[in-house]
Amino acid sequence: MSETVEDLLRRCAPQVLGVVARRFGDFALAEDAVQEALLAAARHWPVDGVPDNPRGWLVQAAVRRMTDLVRSEAARRRREDEVFREPAPGDAVDRDDTLVVLFLCCRPELTPASAIALTLRAVGGLTTAEIANAFLVPEATMSQRITRAKQKLRGASFALPGPDEFAARLRSVLHVLYLIFNEGYTSSVGGALHRTELSGEAIRLTRAVHARLPSDPEVAGLLALMLLTDARRPARTGPDGELVPLAEQDRSRWDRALIVEGVGLIMGALERGAIGEYQLQASIAAIHDDAARAEDTDWPQILGMYGLLERMTGNPVVSLNRAVAVAMVHGPAEGLAVIDTLDDRLPGHYRLDAVRAHLHEMAGDVPRAVAHYRAAAARTTSVPEQRYLIDKAARLAPPVPSTGGGAP
Repeated sequence: MSETVEDLLRRCAPQVLGVVARRFGDFALAEDAVQEALLAAARHWPVDGVPDNPRGWLVQAAVRRMTDLVRSEAARRRREDEVFREPAPGDAVDRDDTLVVLFLCCRPELTPASAIALTLRAVGGLTTAEIANAFLVPEATMSQRITRAKQKLRGASFALPGPDEFAARLRSVLHVLYLIFNEGYTSSVGGALHRTELSGEAIRLTRAVHARLPSDPEVAGLLALMLLTDARRPARTGPDGELVPLAEQDRSRWDRALIVEGVGLIMGALERGAIGEYQLQASIAAIHDDAARAEDTDWPQILGMYGLLERMTGNPVVSLNRAVAVAMVHGPAEGLAVIDTLDDRLPGHYRLDAVRAHLHEMAGDVPRAVAHYRAAAARTTSVPEQRYLIDKAARLAPPVPSTGGGAP
């Protein structure tokens, strides 16, 4: 499948940002300039055609915009002759600074939430609306958070941190890579279930971090989680792009090479002793991938791991996943009882209704299952998920055929 202009821009964005930020030494202004260059490309390339060197085109456009921005600051005029130049042959236009951008966005002076939000935009290429959806906050709130984060990075050195700082920023880096992967594996908005340019970039960057920290068990755990999850992607959609749930997937289509690599990574990480949240999630994914059939899944072991993960993180989404495991081990009534404790922690989240619907369906309560499938469909912003939920409700409660008004 040919790469679209949108995909190309998303792939080039962090690399162009790296070039411009390194040259000018001002990440905040560089991010603004690159965003304007991307908008210009989005307007012109579909009409004029994609240039032979798209990354070089974007760098030049961003440099010209930076010229305008920096010239407005009198203190920087003396630097114009040095930095306001077109890329010369052999310049670092083709240098990939994405990992530098990633760690720059996760500097300790930023709050973890701000660092993650800024990285999702600068590295992941997500829109402010998509990031707001991931954080369950209004778009305006997220826009302000990103703006404040960029202001705090003015004048920050554009380079990978030293060993001590590297470790201090690692938690935020892993979290943002996890979120980028999740958005790529299950897109929160739009008509496609997957955005492979995002999940693929998250895997690539996690591999880069793992190469620098091969003995860190959580880095290995996150990479294993991504690989074990991405291995199922070929079976996750049907011929028309419709969502196929885990229990109904053709497991012969799963990528066995990714599963073998992921299992090897998580087994090696667990042997190091210190167990973290990504290692637990990867272990759960490995149990699912190890089952030849859905009915062979070791749900008691998964339930135990979700219990530990819930105590470790306090994350309500983990609690929701644990409710499913509880239902599979102890029955749907027990799972629904867990879900009833989550209404205040996940207010209005479509997955709360979706899981409730599934468990009511397991219990044979068709009216409630239909009502919650429809409520979940109304709340999700993902078209494939919405279609799946609507179809589930329709199959449980098909329309009553009209008998007509004529005589028998």
